[in-house]
Amino acid sequence: MKKPNRNMLRWQTAIQDYRGNMTIVHKAGSINKNSDGLSRWSSANTPNKAAYVPLEEDPQIKIEGMHITDVGSELFKEVRDS
Repeated sequence: MKKPNRNMLRWQTAIQDYRGNMTIVHKAGSINKNSDGLSRWSSANTPNKAAYVPLEEDPQIKIEGMHITDVGSELFKEVRDS
């Protein structure tokens, strides 16, 4: 490789401690389909990014269902005393 691009430089920096203890083998993308997520470094979710997704200020979880059971005070006393 004459002049590595930015992504290759990041990978070289990340794996430089392992030089001599590993072998890197190229696999074509059509064979190695699960590698795409690993080859892309995530970036910050900021307004100046094309893929910016604004987050809710106060995210809330909706309750889909609820089950209430009335347990007698004798059971609570038994649990407390155990």
